[in-house]
Amino acid sequence: MSTGMIFDIKEFAIHDGPGIRTTVFLKGCPMSCMWCHNPEGQSQIPQVILSPAGERIAGNEYTALELAGLLNPQVAILRANEGGITFSGGEPLLQADFVGEVINLLEDVHVLLDTSGYGREEDFIALVNRSDLVFFDLKFIDGEMHQHYTGCDNVQILRNLHLLDETGKPFVIRVPMVPGVTDTNQNLVDMVKTVHGLSGLLRVDLLPYNKAAGSKYQYVGMEFKPDYDESQELNLNTSIFEQAGIKVTVA
Repeated sequence: MSTGMIFDIKEFAIHDGPGIRTTVFLKGCPMSCMWCHNPEGQSQIPQVILSPAGERIAGNEYTALELAGLLNPQVAILRANEGGITFSGGEPLLQADFVGEVINLLEDVHVLLDTSGYGREEDFIALVNRSDLVFFDLKFIDGEMHQHYTGCDNVQILRNLHLLDETGKPFVIRVPMVPGVTDTNQNLVDMVKTVHGLSGLLRVDLLPYNKAAGSKYQYVGMEFKPDYDESQELNLNTSIFEQAGIKVTVA
C-alpha cells in the first residue's frame, strides 16, 4: 500500500471541474512558476504555515486506503450533483503510483486529473487512463520563456499533450494569464497553433491572474519575486482562439 503527501482536501469545490467536487491537492511540484498561487504545494515535505489565522501544517501523509476511505463516503452526494473527485496540486504526476492506487479504490465516480503535464510518460498515461477528464495547464509554447518563468523546460509537457490526444480522453487546456508574460498575443497565437486540430480538446480556459497570491509566500517562509508588473492590464484576447474555431472561456 503506497502513501502520499496531501496539503489540502477541498470539499464542495465548484471551480475544479463539472458539478460539485472534492479536490485533493497533492504536495510537491517539479516547477516553480513565478506566479504560483499555491506556494505551499511546491515542496514535497510538510511545512508550517504562519498566518493571521494561526499556525497550521501544510502536508499530511495518507495511505491510499486512508484517502479512499475519506473520499468514498462523499461519492453519493458528488454523483447526485453531477460532480466527482479532482486530483490537483502541486503536481499529481509526482505521486502517480499513489494517485493511481487511490483511484482504483474509489467507488464509481467521475475523476478529473488537473496536471501541468510535466512528468514521465508512463506516469502521465497511467493516470490519464484512470481519469474521465483532464485539465491540462499550459503556460508557454516557447521553451526559453518556459524555462525562465517556471524553472524547467517544456519538451516533455508538449510531448505529453500529444500523447493525451492519442488516448481519446477529453481534455481542457487551462492557461494562467500573467500580465505581460503568458497573456501576450504571440504566446496565445503559438498556443492556437499547438492545440488546433487536437481531437480531444473541449475548450481553452483563460485563468485571470490572482493578485492576492503573492501574500501567501511570507506565511510559508518563501519570497515572492515576480519580474513582471502585476498592475499591468491583462490581455484577455479570446478572438485569437475564436478565429481558429476553438471554444474559449475566461474562467
